[in-house]
Amino acid sequence: MKKLTNSVSRRTVLKVGGVSAMVLAAPGLSRAQAPTVKIGLLQPMTGGFAGDGDLARIGAEYAIKEINDAGGIKSLGGAKLELLIGDSRSNAEAGAQATEQLKADGAAIVVGGFASGISMTATQAAARYELPFIIDCAVSDALMTRNLKNVFRFNPSFSMAADVALKNLVTINDASGKVAKTVAIVHEDGLLGSGLAKLMQARLPALGFEVVEAISHPTPARDMSNVVLRLRSLQPDLIIPSHYFNEFVLFARTLQQQRVKPKGGIYALFGGAASSYRFVKEFPEAAEGVMDVNHWGDPKNPTNDKLMQAVQAAGKFYAYNAPINYSVVKVAAQALEFAKSAESGAIIEALQKNEFDSGVMPYGKSKFDATGQNVNALPLNTQVQGGQIKVIYPDKFAQAKPKFPANG
Repeated sequence: MKKLTNSVSRRTVLKVGGVSAMVLAAPGLSRAQAPTVKIGLLQPMTGGFAGDGDLARIGAEYAIKEINDAGGIKSLGGAKLELLIGDSRSNAEAGAQATEQLKADGAAIVVGGFASGISMTATQAAARYELPFIIDCAVSDALMTRNLKNVFRFNPSFSMAADVALKNLVTINDASGKVAKTVAIVHEDGLLGSGLAKLMQARLPALGFEVVEAISHPTPARDMSNVVLRLRSLQPDLIIPSHYFNEFVLFARTLQQQRVKPKGGIYALFGGAASSYRFVKEFPEAAEGVMDVNHWGDPKNPTNDKLMQAVQAAGKFYAYNAPINYSVVKVAAQALEFAKSAESGAIIEALQKNEFDSGVMPYGKSKFDATGQNVNALPLNTQVQGGQIKVIYPDKFAQAKPKFPANG
C-alpha cells in the first residue's frame, strides 16, 4: 500500500507540474503572473577574460531591467525576461559546454560569446539544437562562413572593421604629411590576431605603407621584451597591434619601459586594452595617445553615459563589453517581440526578416544578411587624450580631433 501511495503521489506532482508549465508557456492563460522568457548570456566569468565577462553582465542586466520595467515582451502578454549566465571559463571547450547547459536550463536565445575561438565552438553547439545565438563582439570572418542559420553576429566582422581602420589611417596620415611610411604588426596567434596580420600584410602596401614585419606571440603571454627589442631594431614609424587585454597592457608597458616610441605611435585594431578605462587609469603614460578601432558605444547617446555610471557604481572600469551586451540583449528582446513566440524557429525567422534598433551602438538600424552578419555594424575610432577615451572618427560621433603623429 505504501508503494502504491508513493507512486500515485509522484504522478500527481508530475501532472501538476505539467499544467504549470503549460500555463507559463501560454501568455494569455494567466493574468496574475506573466510568463517568463529566459535569455542566456555566454561570457567568460572566470579565467583570463573574466573582467570582460563581468562588464558584459552589467550591460546585459541593465537592459533586462529596462525591458522588464517597461512592461516586458508585450507580444507575449508582458513576459518578463530572465537572464541565465553561462560561464565559458575563458576557453573554447567550456564555451560549448556552457551553451549546452544554457539550452538545458531553458534559454530561448543565447547572446554573447566574446572571443572568436569561444564563439566558434559555442555557436556550433547551439546549432545542434537550432538555438538562436547572437554574437556580441567576436570578429573572426570565419564565424559567418559556416551556413549556420541559427547564428547571427551583431558586431562588425574583422574585414568590415579593417575597411574602416585603413580608411581612417590613410586620412590621418595624409593630414600629417604622410609621417608614417613603415609599419610593424604585432598580434596574438589566435583567430583574432592571425586574421589581423594576414589582412594587413595584404592591404597596407597598396595604401603606401611598407610592412617591415609581422610579429606574433601566444596568448597568454608573460613577457614582451623580445618583441619590443625586435621593434627597437626595426624602428617602424607606426605599430599596429591586436591583442586581448592582458597582452596589450604588457606590450604597451614594455614599450614605455624600454623607451621605444614610434613617431606615429600605436594604431590598434581591436586592441584589447586600448578602449578600456582600466588601462587608461592604471597606466596613463603608456595609454596616452594610443588610437584604436574597436567596438564602442555612441558617446552622444544619453544611455551610454548611464551605462558608464552603472559600471563605475559597481567599482569597475568602463569598456566596450557593457554597451555592446546591453545592446545585443535589446536586439534579442525585439526579436521576441517580432516572433510573438519563444520558439526557436520563430525567433530565427524574426532575426532574419526584420530590422532592429541597435541600443547604444552606432549602427543605426541593425539588419542581418543571409550569412547572419549585421550589415550596418560600425566600429568607432578612438584615441586616449588627456586620460580620456575620445572618439575621433567618424565625424558624426567624434568628440575630438586626432593627435597625430603621437610621438612626432
